[in-house]
Amino acid sequence: MFFHNGGCMIVHQPVATPMHLFADDLSIVFGGAAGQGVQTITSALIPVMKKEGYHLFSCTEYMSRIRGGSNSTQIRITGRKRQAYVSRIDFLFALNAQALEHLQERVSPSTLVFAEKALLPEACSGQCIDTPLQAFASQAGNPVFSNTAAVGIVLGIMNIPLDTLTDYLRRQFAQKGETVVSQNITAASLGYAFGRQTAETRDIRVEIPRHESQSGTLLMDGTAAAGIGAVAGGINFISSYPMSPGTGVLTFLAWQSQRFGIVTDQAEDEIAAINAGIGASYAGARALVTTSGGGFALMEEGLSLSGMTETPIVIHIGQRPGPATGMPTRTEQADLNLVLFAGHGEFARAVFAPGSLEEIIETMQKACDLSQLFQIPVFVLTDQYLLDAVSTIEATDIRLHPIASHIVMTSAGYEQYSLSEDGLSPRGVPGYGEGLVRADSHEHDENSRSTERFDVRKTMVDKRLRRLKTLRESALMPTLIGRADAAETLIISWGSTRGVLEEALDRLGNPGIAGMHFSQVFPINPALRHLLEGKRLAVLENNATGQFADLLGLETGRKIQHRILKATGQPFSVEELVESIRETDHA
Repeated sequence: MFFHNGGCMIVHQPVATPMHLFADDLSIVFGGAAGQGVQTITSALIPVMKKEGYHLFSCTEYMSRIRGGSNSTQIRITGRKRQAYVSRIDFLFALNAQALEHLQERVSPSTLVFAEKALLPEACSGQCIDTPLQAFASQAGNPVFSNTAAVGIVLGIMNIPLDTLTDYLRRQFAQKGETVVSQNITAASLGYAFGRQTAETRDIRVEIPRHESQSGTLLMDGTAAAGIGAVAGGINFISSYPMSPGTGVLTFLAWQSQRFGIVTDQAEDEIAAINAGIGASYAGARALVTTSGGGFALMEEGLSLSGMTETPIVIHIGQRPGPATGMPTRTEQADLNLVLFAGHGEFARAVFAPGSLEEIIETMQKACDLSQLFQIPVFVLTDQYLLDAVSTIEATDIRLHPIASHIVMTSAGYEQYSLSEDGLSPRGVPGYGEGLVRADSHEHDENSRSTERFDVRKTMVDKRLRRLKTLRESALMPTLIGRADAAETLIISWGSTRGVLEEALDRLGNPGIAGMHFSQVFPINPALRHLLEGKRLAVLENNATGQFADLLGLETGRKIQHRILKATGQPFSVEELVESIRETDHA
């Protein structure tokens, strides 16, 4: 039976609820207005759970406003590593009535709803638990401590020793004095006792296995992974005009700038940002710009400058829904065509789209080196969902590659654009050797002198495009998920849809369906074609038209039978992808 109260639909069950057992996966969602403390709760709970040995995955959805609205964060506590969003909610902590309304479609008969009594529908019982967070906070000494009490409730329900949280609180608030520390601990203790009592009266049992060794396990989000990959790739110059969700990479590298010798430039606009990056690269720096699709739209002339002058640059784009301002804080994969066809004229480029923390670190390094080696612009596409998602990662899974220099010491008579079989010229920089290093945005000859000779034009166009052959042949092969050789159907993903595809295929357990994930989406290695032969192909992507499906068909000549698409501003959930794959398999 369903009860409706102020637009919020809550499922009503008899008071005598059955046992709630969580043996492998627990989905906790915290919902409230911006500024109400949702992030405060999760920022405390996640490291505590990590220290206790659980695998964690957390993702956030929030409105584009500083105060108000309705935001939520999901924390999945799992016995095995997962990196995907699920629509299922096991525990919902609603900090205001709007959170209940906002999340009503995800509330099921098995969801336990924790909220102040005044927020709950009058007819709601059974699955709704009166949770006096404000009373606990007041008893501790300040209304702001309700967030700490909420963390204590979760630990109490899970029967995790309170000491883990109190140790965290002492470290976190030590600089604010003993009184603040003591008040937080009081709030945590009150919440913990409530959680223990609730677990006993509701017969809630969490028996999720813990990871044996946490000494080599790291906790990070996608933004930090991108920053780590940039540092590992030798980036020593970043220029950006802030634009979500790409801004975090700028702030991460600014934070680490003194430690790693990184020049950080917050430019006056996106045009200045990419031109500053190209200028720094011309001088010998390894340069990165970070932005979103709307910001990159202003950089296109600079992109063509990189192509004409053969000056390396790495461009990170955190995708979000467009066009125009679109939905600034939501997620989408709709900028692939933008980066494939951006810029006037024809020149080589490469595009990466990592799908996990490990891949972000790996492909950022690959992009840095490839840009230097081939003297081209290289893109790294992420999105809001992937950048903001928090997960555990094994330190041993992070591979750091040597940083190779592709700069030569010039001699007298050096020619910046000398011809070669593969289209690559020895790259010099000003001041390193006797040669004169020139760059010209006009068409030019081998010595960088402007020209309008048609024969020279043809020669230089061919030179710039010739490197595409080597780029294709050395392109990363996709990662296979399951027995792709034996499967009849291949579900193909790129970028942030990797984690949800892996879990959906695991749930289905159908040997006739396998997955293939692309972390490099252009150019595509021609050796891929034989892997697609005789397969029914479905491409999974967070956009409305199937941009990668079009590209894959164009590059390989294979027919794409199905497209699994979503363009609402939300990521795919595991549940909806499972259903979509079933429909695809029966089509």
